Amino acid sequence: MTATRTFRLVAEVSSDDPSRLRAVLEEFIGGPVLPEPRGYRVEGTVLGDSARDLNRQLLTALRRVERRTRLRSAWTADGVTERFFDYASRGSRPAD
Repeated sequence: MTATRTFRLVAEVSSDDPSRLRAVLEEFIGGPVLPEPRGYRVEGTVLGDSARDLNRQLLTALRRVERRTRLRSAWTADGVTERFFDYASRGSRPAD
């Protein structure tokens, strides 16, 4: 069993219809949701067991609302940052 950890999330969310995504983002993330030309930039903290699971949960929730959603995210906890593009891991590195 894994322990629940606090992750810091920094992400860019883009979509063909980004206005539909704001409510999902605000509910999922405890932080600001800043508009960008094709989507949102989000920063906040989320509790969970792993970055992979949290990333999957967030992208799945977004795609239920708008199927053509893209997520570029970096999840940081315990001194390690894990990066994702949609569901795919892009590696991990020591946190800044």
